[in-house]
Amino acid sequence: MSEESMTTPQHPIGSGFGHGSTASDVVAGVDLRGKTAIVTGGYSGLGLETVRALSSAGAAVTVPARRPEHAKEVLAAAGLSQVNVEPLDLADQQAVKDFGARFLSSNETLDILVNNAAIMASPEQRVGPGWESQFATNHLGHFTLLNTLWPALTAAPSARVVSLSSTGHKLSPIRFEDINFENGYDKWKAYGQAKTANALFAVELDRLGRSAGVRAFAVHPGGIMTELQRYLPREEMVAAGWMDDAGNIREGFKTPEQGAATSTWAATSPALAGMGGVYCEDCDIAKPTDPASPLARYQGVDAHAVDPEAATRLWAVSAEMTGVNAFA
Repeated sequence: MSEESMTTPQHPIGSGFGHGSTASDVVAGVDLRGKTAIVTGGYSGLGLETVRALSSAGAAVTVPARRPEHAKEVLAAAGLSQVNVEPLDLADQQAVKDFGARFLSSNETLDILVNNAAIMASPEQRVGPGWESQFATNHLGHFTLLNTLWPALTAAPSARVVSLSSTGHKLSPIRFEDINFENGYDKWKAYGQAKTANALFAVELDRLGRSAGVRAFAVHPGGIMTELQRYLPREEMVAAGWMDDAGNIREGFKTPEQGAATSTWAATSPALAGMGGVYCEDCDIAKPTDPASPLARYQGVDAHAVDPEAATRLWAVSAEMTGVNAFA
C-alpha cells in the first residue's frame, strides 16, 4: 500500500458524537480490559476525566505527575485510587527519561498514550538549556516521553497516541527561525507555537509509526475552564470574552467531562481503526479552517498545523534539541 493511500483525509467521518458529548458517552460499549494507558496531567481538569473514562472501560491507567502525592490524593478523592501514579516533570528531560525507563522495566505493553498535560500563556520562563518553557513542557517533554516509551507502544497489537493541541495553534506556526523566543517573548504566540507543535507531532508520528501499528491523533478539546488558566488574571479572561464581569463562563464552553470526550474518542473509537495523523474536534475529525467563516478563530484546523513538511522538519529539530529519536 502506498504512503499516500494510507493518509487519512482531514474531513469529518460522522462519528455520531458532538460538542456536547462526554467522555463517558464515547467509551460506552468500549472494552479496554487488559489494555494499559498513560495520561499526562491526569489528575486535574480534562486529564482527570480522561483517566476516569479509560478506567471505567477497564484500562489500567498510569498518571505521571509533577506532584505525585497531590495526584494520589486527587485521584483517591475521585474514586480512582486504583490508578498508578509515578513522578514525572515534563520540563525536566532527565525526569522524562527516568519515567520511561521505569515503565519499560515493568515489561508492560502500552496501548494508549494521552499527552494531555500543558501550561498556557505563562510568564517568560527558561528550562533546560534555555528553552522557552511552553514549547519545552508542552512539546519537547512529550516528544521525549513518546520516543522513550516507543518499545512499549510497538509491543501492543495496535496502539494510539493522542496529542492535545487546541485552537491556540491558530496564534502561531512553528517559528523555526526563533523557536525559543530569544528575540522578544509573547506568551500567546509561544502558546500558539506549542499547540501547533502538538498537532504537527501527531502528523509526523503517525507517518513514522503506522507501519508498526501505532497511530496518532491531535485533538482540540474545546474551551473549558480548568487549572490551565492559572496564569491568566480574571480581567484578561473578561477582555477575551471568556467570562463576564461577574465571572460567569461564556456559553459554548464545555464542562471538563465534555472537554475530555474528544481525546477519549481519539484514543478508543473503533471508527478510527486504520486512521491517523489528523486533527480532531467535537469528537470527530475536524474540517480545514474556512478563512471566510466568522468562527474561523474557533473552528477547524489551519494548514500550518497539519503540514507534513513542517511536521517532518519539527521532528528533526526536536530530535536535535533533545538528543532523543526512536526512529534514527
